[in-house]
Parts: sequence; C-alpha cells; structure tokens
Amino acid sequence: MRLDPGWVVENLGRIGGLLLEHVGFVLVAVGVGFVISCGLALLARARPATYGPILGVTGMLYAIPSLALFALLVPITGLTSVLTVQIALISYTLLILTRNMVEGLRSVPLDAIEAAAGMGYTPTQRLLRIELPLAMPVIVAGLRIATVSTIGLATLAAILGLGGLGYLIVTIGTDRGSFGLTATLTGIVLTVALAVAADVALAALGRALTPWARERAG
Repeated sequence: MRLDPGWVVENLGRIGGLLLEHVGFVLVAVGVGFVISCGLALLARARPATYGPILGVTGMLYAIPSLALFALLVPITGLTSVLTVQIALISYTLLILTRNMVEGLRSVPLDAIEAAAGMGYTPTQRLLRIELPLAMPVIVAGLRIATVSTIGLATLAAILGLGGLGYLIVTIGTDRGSFGLTATLTGIVLTVALAVAADVALAALGRALTPWARERAG
C-alpha cells in the first residue's frame, strides 16, 4: 500500500458525500440526545431523588462497549439500519449531557434565584431568564465533549455497512486495493479535523451565549 494524493483528488465527490453522512449522524445523535437530556435534567431538578437513578441508567449505557451495544441492537433494529447506529450514539451522549445540565443548574448562585423570586418571576421565568443563562458555560462544555466523542464513535457506522468517514477507515483494501492506506489516513484526518472544527464552533457559541462572562473576565 502507498500514499497517493491523486486518489483523494479523484474521489473528492465521494469523500465529500461520506463527510456529509458523518455530519448527519452526529447532528441527529447529539440533537436528540440533547433534547432527552434536557427532559432528564429538568426531572432531576424538580425531583432530586431521581438524579441518582438517572445517572445510574445513563452511566450503564455509557459503559457498554460500542460493539456489544451494536450486537444487542441488531436483532431488534436490523444490521444495516441507521436506527441501530443512532440509538447507540444517542445513548452515549446522555450521561455527559444530563450530568452537565444538572451540575450547571446546581451551580447557579442561590442569591440570583432568590433575587428573581423577589422580583416576582415564576419558576419557568426563573429557569429561562436566570438559571439557564448562568448554567450555560457548564452546559456548553458538556455539549462540546458529547459532540467530539460522537464524531469519533460515528466512524463505527461503517462496521454495519453504513457510510460516514468510518467507511474510509474500516474498509481497507476491500474495494480500494493499493490505495487502502491513503483512504484510511484521509478518513482519520477528516475525522480529527471535524472534531476540532466542531469544538471550536461550540466554544464560540458558548462565548456568544454568555457575553456577561466575557465582560467579567475582562
């Protein structure tokens, strides 16, 4: 096997399609995981006794090896099903996102909550206008971790015969012959670049959502 930049140039369209598929896997998984985690975090906030069991269940899902989770899901959702991949990817986001959301809400100073209550804010208004904005740095930190880890895990979709950048990494030599090493390195470089780009973008989003934090730092 040898490196051949020409192979990359000749297959830019195909590589771009795999990159878009990979981004799609990640966006769906993190988006759905974020919504589910919001519900779990709000439940834990309203009923603190549920926080331990929630962490227990999400932690158990996080601890299951990815290949083992695929093996458990395949008889139910199918071998080459996108649903199999998405259930696995979503499961791995829940512990990170839920824990950071709850800890972010817990980090809100009691004085701020009491001041909002004294101003006549309803519980919903306090959550949306006071607690969530103050908890945003911790929430975004969890979102960054979950996104970067999901980008890496999504490469395993290729094991089930699906697309994404994992197709370049996993299917060495099966249909690329002597260009297997070039394809593999291309998949690895693009996966790392996508993870870095996503982390930078989310960090910028976090700064944009918390201008008060920048002012305080300055």
